[in-house]
Amino acid sequence: MAIWAAALPQKFSAIRGTAVAAPPLPRRYMPGAPEIYFHKAIDNSRLVRAVDPVRKREMQIFTATVVTCFLMMLLYLGQHCSSIEYGYRIEDARTHLDQLAEANRSLKLEEATLKDPERIHALAQEMGMSLPAVGQVQRLEDGGASDNGVPVMARANNIAVISVPN
Repeated sequence: MAIWAAALPQKFSAIRGTAVAAPPLPRRYMPGAPEIYFHKAIDNSRLVRAVDPVRKREMQIFTATVVTCFLMMLLYLGQHCSSIEYGYRIEDARTHLDQLAEANRSLKLEEATLKDPERIHALAQEMGMSLPAVGQVQRLEDGGASDNGVPVMARANNIAVISVPN
């Protein structure tokens, strides 16, 4: 490594066109020489770190900034998740509304088929019922009472009495 590092300035100067000889670097490592390390115990228990007020203030500002950014991110994330949840709820409500509308449509169709007068007449004939004879239905007069603003306690309009022969 030392030979390459010593030859590096010569290569650059050769590229530029000037030949400058670099002084040979002393070798700090001798191959084959033993390396000896000495262990020295250092007692740092008496050292007291001096408090740097500028550094302390910078750390407080940094911590406050990081905490504020984190809280803002949590707030944004909470709002985002709740908006997604409300979107799912709205979609479920729309699906439920569509199902109820379909059920309502089918019930209206069923009601229309059940109210069909021809169907009711056919079922009545199957049960042995027939239309009332002439004179069997008598309409009761309502006494000529019209809506003149007089309070009426109870009133039934269009009352009919059907007499059935025994």
